[in-house]
Amino acid sequence: MRREVIEYSDGDARLEGYVVAPRADHPLPVVLICHAWRGSEAFDRERAEWIASLGYIGFAIDVYGKGKRGTDNASCAALMTPFLEDRAMLKGRLLASVTEAGRISGADRTRLAAIGFCFGGLCALDLARANAQGVLGTVAYHGLFTAPNIGTQPPIAAKVIAYHGWDDPMCTPEAALGFAAEMTAAKADWQLHAFGGTLHAFTNPDANDPSFGVQYRAAAAARAYEGSVGFFHEIFGPTQCSA
Repeated sequence: MRREVIEYSDGDARLEGYVVAPRADHPLPVVLICHAWRGSEAFDRERAEWIASLGYIGFAIDVYGKGKRGTDNASCAALMTPFLEDRAMLKGRLLASVTEAGRISGADRTRLAAIGFCFGGLCALDLARANAQGVLGTVAYHGLFTAPNIGTQPPIAAKVIAYHGWDDPMCTPEAALGFAAEMTAAKADWQLHAFGGTLHAFTNPDANDPSFGVQYRAAAAARAYEGSVGFFHEIFGPTQCSA
C-alpha cells in the first residue's frame, strides 16, 4: 500500500486529506470518504484502509480545513453548522475534493464514488445531487437527509444508497420518506436500507450515548459494509490489484 497525507485547497481554504492506494499497473477507482461532524480523524483513515483493501484508492477528504477538528459537541456543531446553513459553500468544498481525487497518482478520474458518515453522509448525498464529474455512486451511512435547496435539482446520474437507523432521532422516519420522495423526483437510481432498533452513528464503535441518540450496532454496521462492497462492484466493475 501507498499511504500519504496530501494538501489541497478550495479557494483560500487549505485542506488536508489522507490517501491509501494499492499497488497496481493501471488506474484504479477512487472512493472519497466524507467525515462526520468532528472532522477527519482516525475513523476516516481506517475507512480509507478498508477501501484500499478492496482494490480501490481510499481518499479521506477534509471539509473543515487543515487542523480544524472538533473536540466536544459544541465545537463540532460550530464547525459543521456553517456548512449546513450554506450548502452552496459545502458543494464547492466537496467539488474541490473531487477535483483533487482525480489528481491522485494512479487514479481513474472517470470512476469515483463517495461514502460518508453522519454529516459526511449528507456530504456524499450532496455529491450525487451535484452530479459531480466522474462520481458513479454515493453511500450514506446514518446520514442527514435534508435537501440543499440551492436551485432546481436536475436528474441525479449517480447511483445512491442510504443505510439508515430507523430509530435515529436526528433523522426521523418522516425525513427518510422525504429523502425517498426527493430521490424519486430527481429520477435517481436509489436505495434506502433501514435497520430496526438502530440509532444514529451505528457504524462507529466509539458511539455509546443512547441518551444523545448515538449507539454502535455491530450487526447493522456489518450489513451496511457488506452491501457497500457489492455496490462498489456494481458501479466500478472488476478491479485487479496487488495489496
